[in-house]
Amino acid sequence: MNADGEQLGVKSTGTCFGLLERVRVRGGAGISELARDTGLSKSAVHKHVQTLSTLGFLVREGDRYHLSFRFLAFARQARDRLPFARVESTVRDLAETTDHTTDFLVRENDAVVCAVQTPAGTGAGPEHGEGSVVPAHATAGGKAVLAYLDEAERDALLERRGLPRYTEKTITDRARLEEELQSVRDRRVAFGREEFTPGVHAVASPVLGTDGRPVGSVSVVGDTRQMSGKRLEEDVVGLVTSAAKTIERAVRTA
Repeated sequence: MNADGEQLGVKSTGTCFGLLERVRVRGGAGISELARDTGLSKSAVHKHVQTLSTLGFLVREGDRYHLSFRFLAFARQARDRLPFARVESTVRDLAETTDHTTDFLVRENDAVVCAVQTPAGTGAGPEHGEGSVVPAHATAGGKAVLAYLDEAERDALLERRGLPRYTEKTITDRARLEEELQSVRDRRVAFGREEFTPGVHAVASPVLGTDGRPVGSVSVVGDTRQMSGKRLEEDVVGLVTSAAKTIERAVRTA
């Protein structure tokens, strides 16, 4: 199964990628740790890890295994799908201007993935890191993407992914979510109010392709003390929407 409990088509492939993900999350791991994390036997973990090491995707250092630098080639090619220099500079400038963590999220299949992040300031830390999948219904950046899917596609995605609860403020009612998504379309701005992480607010704006479909979104994240009231509803909104439009122009002309 994947992180959302969905059954994967090929069990051995799913196991290998699950082990790679655990190594990534732990920043390196031994066989015993991986066995505990996955519920597999140590012998089964060892076989998969040895295969991944032989293929060059894991590197052993003492009793621990780490991701190899081969993954850099995958990351570079993934980022080449975007006008990455413009995206990165825009996200960095927004982080410096707001003094908050800033993200560019991309839509991939059923997922919303953090592609670029610039941590900044001394407030709340990021809700997620680069490469992390974020819940579309529970984050400002995710809702900015979700709002611009056509109705049938949105229905299918939410049917598959569901509306899991992360905090007491997570929207788990479909009708209420649709009301909020309509507000996002009306204003081209989405808000996150402690729906994914307690004590964290966020504001986001969508990035749309030439066909009007969502490519991704730009979001600014901060703690509730710094991102509330006028600061959340007005001051940051203009900066975020401007950054999103800058990236949108770059995406459309790339």
